[in-house]
Amino acid sequence: MPTTSSIKCKETTDMEITHKEITYKQKPNTDAEIDNILHPLMKKWFYSRFKEFSLPQLYGVMEIHSRNNILISAPTGATKTLTGFMAILNELVDCSVKGILEDKVYCVYISPLKALNEDIKVNLVEPLQEIEAIAEKESGKTKKLGIRVGVRTGDTTAYEKSKMNDKPPHILITTPESLAIMLSSIKFRENLKGVQWVILDEIHALAENKRGVHLNLSIERLSYISHGITRIGLSATVAPLEEIAKYLVGYKSNQLNHNNQLNQNDQLNNCKIVDVQFIKELDLQVLSPVADLINVSYMDKHNALYGLIHELVQQHKTTLIFTNTRAATERIVHYLKEIYPQNYFENIGAHHGSLSKEHRHEIEQSLRDGKLKVVVCSTSLELGIDIGYIDLVLCLGSPKSVARALQRIGRSGHQLHSTTKGRIIVLDRDDLVECSVLLKNAVEKKIDKISIPKGALDVLIQHVFGMALEQVWDEKELFNVIKQSYCYHDLEWNDLNEILDYLAGKFITLEDRNVYAKIWRENGKIGKRGKMSRVIYMTNIGTIPDQTGVKVKVGEKVVGTIDEAFLERLKKRDVFVLGGNTYEFRHARGMSVQVDASIGKPPTVPSWFSEMLPLSFDLAMEIGKFRRLMLEKYTNNKTKQEILEFIHEYLYLDKNAAEAIYHYFKDQYDYVKIFPTDKLILVEHYNNKEGDKKVVFHTLYGRRVNDVLSRAIAFAISRTQHRDVEMGVNDNGFYFNFEKLVDPIKAFKMLKFEKLRLVMENALEQSEVLRRRFRHCAGRAMMILRTYMGRTKRVGRQQVSSMLLLSSVRRITPNFCVLREARREVLEDLMDIQHAQKILEEFTGKKIIIKEIQTNVPSPFSFNLVLQGVVDILKIEDKTEFLRKMHQLVKAKIALGK
Repeated sequence: MPTTSSIKCKETTDMEITHKEITYKQKPNTDAEIDNILHPLMKKWFYSRFKEFSLPQLYGVMEIHSRNNILISAPTGATKTLTGFMAILNELVDCSVKGILEDKVYCVYISPLKALNEDIKVNLVEPLQEIEAIAEKESGKTKKLGIRVGVRTGDTTAYEKSKMNDKPPHILITTPESLAIMLSSIKFRENLKGVQWVILDEIHALAENKRGVHLNLSIERLSYISHGITRIGLSATVAPLEEIAKYLVGYKSNQLNHNNQLNQNDQLNNCKIVDVQFIKELDLQVLSPVADLINVSYMDKHNALYGLIHELVQQHKTTLIFTNTRAATERIVHYLKEIYPQNYFENIGAHHGSLSKEHRHEIEQSLRDGKLKVVVCSTSLELGIDIGYIDLVLCLGSPKSVARALQRIGRSGHQLHSTTKGRIIVLDRDDLVECSVLLKNAVEKKIDKISIPKGALDVLIQHVFGMALEQVWDEKELFNVIKQSYCYHDLEWNDLNEILDYLAGKFITLEDRNVYAKIWRENGKIGKRGKMSRVIYMTNIGTIPDQTGVKVKVGEKVVGTIDEAFLERLKKRDVFVLGGNTYEFRHARGMSVQVDASIGKPPTVPSWFSEMLPLSFDLAMEIGKFRRLMLEKYTNNKTKQEILEFIHEYLYLDKNAAEAIYHYFKDQYDYVKIFPTDKLILVEHYNNKEGDKKVVFHTLYGRRVNDVLSRAIAFAISRTQHRDVEMGVNDNGFYFNFEKLVDPIKAFKMLKFEKLRLVMENALEQSEVLRRRFRHCAGRAMMILRTYMGRTKRVGRQQVSSMLLLSSVRRITPNFCVLREARREVLEDLMDIQHAQKILEEFTGKKIIIKEIQTNVPSPFSFNLVLQGVVDILKIEDKTEFLRKMHQLVKAKIALGK
């Protein structure tokens, strides 16, 4: 089912800018203009390596040379990194030749990956050595530029750090966590006071999580001590670029008025955006290994899948295969080795987060050296580590967002003028529709928007503690610096005041839980407290929580382990599969889970739930829009030919793919005469002969939104109808399973968008997900110390401590800052309450309507949702057969006119 889009897209995107300080650069500079600013040595080096300046360089180098903040969005392999460094290297070479190069850090480069940092060091040291060689050749003398490049991360030895203190690198390569440590380091902080440039690489991967929030405030602290810096952001596919630009540059300093109060200054620092995202040619296709995705046996589909993978791999030099789970990664490698041992036994590797660092580095190096034909990974190779030449990327199943698809596929054709070549292989009809719409959006440059967390109070507590180690602060000045950060610009004084009270030990009852004062606070000033405070801060900094396996017990007998992310999803009475048996969740305590053996009960939570990537809301709405347009065609009795013409016109598909989508939608329409769409929620009351009763909400809004809606409805049912219900959730909707009569529609209609947050906070109050997230937040807020006096506290002990702390803070105030942040993290970062509120608001305003249907065989659109738990107790071949039988039952109902 191939469709190819080989197009060269326009260089910049004309978008409305809501702040005049954020502007798009519309015209590139000329080669001559850049030549004029380059030092002769730099110019000779450049033209010895390259024929001409790339488009990102023509747009970006002059801006960085002129000390303008800039955000450069360009595809992988489009010379972003060299663009970011060229003007900086040029200035350092000029200073070195003139003999005015100082012993200080001029540039700080930050990336989310240690492996990427090592790549950057190599890619900087080599050009500097080549420039030295050019200088030596011209003068006939040994010319040492003396420009130092250094990497400082958690892996840097104490000896190397000591050397850096005395002789700091001119270009410092680091991670967000190490930067925060250096800002509070007595010795090294002095070396940062002359920083002139900061480069944030892979900024899109940082901005959407708490590491990015942490870094955002670190950049403001760095700017404070260096009296202003030029900020350079380097990003792959991301939207909206304006928000990322605001995140990069932050706000101008606030001013004190005559009452010594801060005037809110909403003026952003200036930033120019360079959007050359679509300068490379795209060759994208959606493929299916079989012509019919439903009337096919498991073995036929299995053999066709691996046959297709093998065929594509053999047509290319090096292939990178992305799966959506670690288990799938291992399975693909195993089957390829088993089916085609002569082709893959030595030439294939697996790469994912559960493998050792040494193994991952070995795989990366083998790729660079061209020793591997295929590497299969989950998400671990999405970011820009140099892995050499890749000429094909395969995505098995939907990448779940347009940005992620382009990021993954962008790993191919890494050279600037190479074609980016990707194939998405689909194995079911929902995936076919999803990936077809995803491909349309990728071709038409409709990128899903990322969400940047704001106001994370646990991260702020950590920073305020670190800032108190630096110096004595006036509280108003401290507040001023914090509010310059994009992530904390809306911070209220009351929130900071509570944080200062907590850190200063005002809540004395917390001392019973070994939470002691970390700063002093007197007369509007704060400072560090105690000899151990610096050690505590340095050894407990960071935003990534410790995770471990959780023991599953029936009584005292351990039956296996699950990961914490999976446990977060469990609610009382949820049924899941472990080791081939089903268990019903009762409760968790510390790092153990109590369950009952669940004989005869089908699973409600699929085993892959914690690993699977959630569908982005923007892509979900586009799929819903396509469904709505298709519904109009069927409702208006359009012919098959007319509908196929529309599918071809709307999507980029071949004949087979369009036929498959036509029949999928026709089956749904012929059976129940309705589709769920972006404007219509279909509620399916499903009752079969075996007494299985389900109410299925077809809400194609993505799992994060559906998680909110389903929990809110379940909470409303428990409060008003005094019933507990079992639930299942996926990207396409959710269902309730019940034994006694309940009315989920009534509960849904009771929900008000303006009250949804309050309802959800109550629904989550005794949930496992809130308990776990409170531990994470308490760790970041230094309430629970992972490391103290050289000893590391195990995750189990951390969880026990957090449960005791949770009780204590609830007694202080139900809205204690760390607990408040845990609730925010669950609702806004893990789930998506903002878009859930939007859905309810549109329902209230009748922009979204509800329709109900009755079925005794699930409708085609509900197959995957209704069966998602059940398939865990079926063999994979039985699942395929089960789906085929369900399809045949639907076709029989249609034929009988029922």
